Amino acid sequence: MSLQDLRLKRAEMAKAAQELVNKPIWDDATDKEPYDRIMADIDAVDARIERINAFNQKVADDALTEGVATGAEQRGRDTRNEGLSLYAKWLRGGDRALKAEDWAKIRNTMSTGVGSEGGFTVATEVARSVVDALKEYGGVRRVATVIQTSMGNPMNFPTSDGTSEIGEIVAENAAAAEQDVTFGVSSLPVYKYGSKVVKVPYELLQDSNVDIESFVRSRLVTRIGRITNTHFTTGTGTSQPRGVQTASPVGVTAANGSSQVTAVTYDSLVNLQHSVDPAYREGGSAGWMFADATLREIRKVKDGQSRPIFVPGYETGAPGGAPDRLLGYPITINQDMPAMAAGSKSILFGNFAYYTIRDVMGVELFRFDDSPYVSRGQVGFLAWMLAGGNLIDSGGAIKAFVNAAS
Repeated sequence: MSLQDLRLKRAEMAKAAQELVNKPIWDDATDKEPYDRIMADIDAVDARIERINAFNQKVADDALTEGVATGAEQRGRDTRNEGLSLYAKWLRGGDRALKAEDWAKIRNTMSTGVGSEGGFTVATEVARSVVDALKEYGGVRRVATVIQTSMGNPMNFPTSDGTSEIGEIVAENAAAAEQDVTFGVSSLPVYKYGSKVVKVPYELLQDSNVDIESFVRSRLVTRIGRITNTHFTTGTGTSQPRGVQTASPVGVTAANGSSQVTAVTYDSLVNLQHSVDPAYREGGSAGWMFADATLREIRKVKDGQSRPIFVPGYETGAPGGAPDRLLGYPITINQDMPAMAAGSKSILFGNFAYYTIRDVMGVELFRFDDSPYVSRGQVGFLAWMLAGGNLIDSGGAIKAFVNAAS
């Protein structure tokens, strides 16, 4: 069965599960067994899809390592973008491979100046592709607000909580009362992130059929993506970004002795959802965030009719379909969220658009072909990126569930 066939099959099963869950009256005696069977079948199909994707990725990686052109994305050449072509040329041959007219074209496509000492500020198209790839890594970028600035200078955002402010009825000829608006401030500093050095063998550089740009980009995205998503999730805010989990106030704390040390109840999830003001829940940006292990436990939770509260998503058309939903809101899986454990702040709900990620425009890449690398037949590449994040809110746009301490 092809990958497309498996996805279509999963969509059909997900719709069947949704029809069961959305029945006006759930009969545990007759509905539980088919629901559990469908969910088991969905898990099996997901596992097959994951195996196929992993195999395809391995084939592509092996092909790239062996210098087989069909294993590479061919993205730069396929788009026929001159900036990308010059970037790939620089990757293979360094500064010496570029002519004066090449550098002139590069400067015209850059967001900032050319770095010194072998530095190459990535052309705008490449920088954008790196940021787009980072968006798919980890989870926070996918739902946060992302802004770009041309410089890394300090930046502050004013905040104001008006959820408790109300107007008044004023009698004829009476004076209106006064109520000042209070303001706070949230800072959004950026930090310097490095990909660590990516070592590429000469053989790969010399093979003109291999898309070196894709190879290097994937490595730096993986490394920078991991560290930034961790900080955007659980960063302390001291010498690193303030993570969304760190910044979110507690909405629900499970009572001790309530069996919610490593689990969560239906009532707690409902209470967490309603601990966020409706003004934040509306507008289409609200949702859940937790780790995959937490989703596993939530899938076991049932409502008062013993009906599972988790609704599987399905694929339909392009670019996607309905996501997995919990109590009517979409789910973002973030593996940097803590697992459910004693006193763990393990589940977030709210409007994640209030978490703001700031990127300083321009990704700087350095190429090293000095003696430590030449002696091993390698060339080193290192990427730098300036980024920061903070929850720009004072009214409780996102709230957290905390597991029972005992």
